[in-house]
Amino acid sequence: MRAKGVLMMLGSALSNQVGAATGALAFPALGPAGVVAVRQWVAAILLVGITRPRFRTFTRREWEPVLALAAVYAIMNLTLYTAIDRIGLGLAVTLEFLGPLAVALAASRRRLDLYCALAAGAAVVVLMRPQPTTDYFGIALGLVAAACWACYILLNRTLGNRLPSAQGAAAASTVSAIVYLPIGVLMLLHHKPTLQYVAYAVVAGVLSSAVPFLVDLIALRRVPTGFYGLFMSVNPLLAVLVGWAVLHQTLGPIEWLAVATIITANTVAAAVPVSRPAAHPAGATRARDVLGAESAEQVG
Repeated sequence: MRAKGVLMMLGSALSNQVGAATGALAFPALGPAGVVAVRQWVAAILLVGITRPRFRTFTRREWEPVLALAAVYAIMNLTLYTAIDRIGLGLAVTLEFLGPLAVALAASRRRLDLYCALAAGAAVVVLMRPQPTTDYFGIALGLVAAACWACYILLNRTLGNRLPSAQGAAAASTVSAIVYLPIGVLMLLHHKPTLQYVAYAVVAGVLSSAVPFLVDLIALRRVPTGFYGLFMSVNPLLAVLVGWAVLHQTLGPIEWLAVATIITANTVAAAVPVSRPAAHPAGATRARDVLGAESAEQVG
C-alpha cells in the first residue's frame, strides 16, 4: 500500500513541476501574467466541478478567509511564474519552498530546527551573492511567493475550520480566476497567441492543479500525513531536473549546493521527531501545515 502511495506522490509532484515548465513554454507568447490567468481559469473550472461549493450559503465569516486566500493565490502564482521566467524553474521553486519551511520552524523551539533555519538562510544568501548575472528582482519575486505560501498555511487553519472539504480552495480559486479575467483577456488580445501557446497554458493548469489535487486525495489514504509532508522535499529537486530537461535550464555547482541545503534543512526538520511529549501536538500541527502548503501550490 505505501509503495503505491509513494509512487502516486512522486507522480503528483512530477506532474506539478512539469505543469509549471509547460506553462513557461508559453511565456514568449503570453507572458507570465497571461499564463497565470489561463491556469487560474482552468483550476477554478476543474475545482468547482469536483467540489461543487455552495457559494450562496457562504456567510460573511466564511467569505473573509476565502477572499484573503484568493488574493494570496493571485499574488503567489504571478510572482512564482515571473520568477521562473527570470531565474529558472529550479531556483524559483526552491525559494518558494522556504515558505512552509519558515512556518514549520517558527512554531518550533528545538535547537535542531534553529540550525535548519540558519542553514536554509545561508543557502538563500549564497543564491543572492553578487554576480554579473544575478537577477535580484527574480530572487525577490521567489521570496514573495514563499511569503504567500506561508500566508496560505496560516489562512488554511482558519478556512479548514469554517468550510468543509476543499470548498474554500475552490471558492478562492474562482475569485482569483475572476480577478484575472480582464488581465488574461487583455493579454490574449494584445499578444494574439497561437493555439499551441494557449494549449501550453491550459496543460499547465491541468498538470499543476487537477492532477495533483486528485492524486493526492487517493495517496493520503495510503500513507501517513507526516510522511506525505516529508515527501514534499522532492519538489525543488524535481523542479531543477524538469527545468533542465524541458527548459534547458542549468545550475552551477554552488547553486546545486544551495538547493541541496534547503532540501536537507526541510527534510531534517520534518523527519526528526520531537523528543518532549508535550511537543507532539506542535509536531502534528507542523505536518498538517506542510500538507496544507502543498495543497496551496497545486490548487492555486
